[in-house]
Amino acid sequence: MLRNIPAILSPDLLWTLRAMGHGDEIVIVDANFPATALGKRYHRLDGLTATAVLEAVVSVFPLDSFVVDPALVMEVVGDPDAVPPIVAEFQSIILASADNPVSLGKLERFSFYDRARSAFAIVQTGEGRLYGNIILKKGVISA
Repeated sequence: MLRNIPAILSPDLLWTLRAMGHGDEIVIVDANFPATALGKRYHRLDGLTATAVLEAVVSVFPLDSFVVDPALVMEVVGDPDAVPPIVAEFQSIILASADNPVSLGKLERFSFYDRARSAFAIVQTGEGRLYGNIILKKGVISA
């Protein structure tokens, strides 16, 4: 057992988060996302929401402070200015819990898939809300 580690972060996911280096990306996705097809490393957290997983991850994960958009979501197809409720929740979590609170950037759907394909890992949740997908770029922790 460990202290101050959210219980929903599985041992394998903790290994992944720790193994990632500065600039590596992890993608937290909803149940509809083609994670198995796109991910070279893949974790399933069925039964958990993407917002719960995001909150747990950012509690231990430094966001990159050297790039403009260290947190990216998928644009709504046909309405890129729309902000789905889950994306608003992602934004609230990043602002309240991240070590580097930022405004979320956006990527067009297929650009998001391409970025996910090159990510260090994908975490598929049981999230049923559409557009419950976010990419996080890892930063550094200073001594």
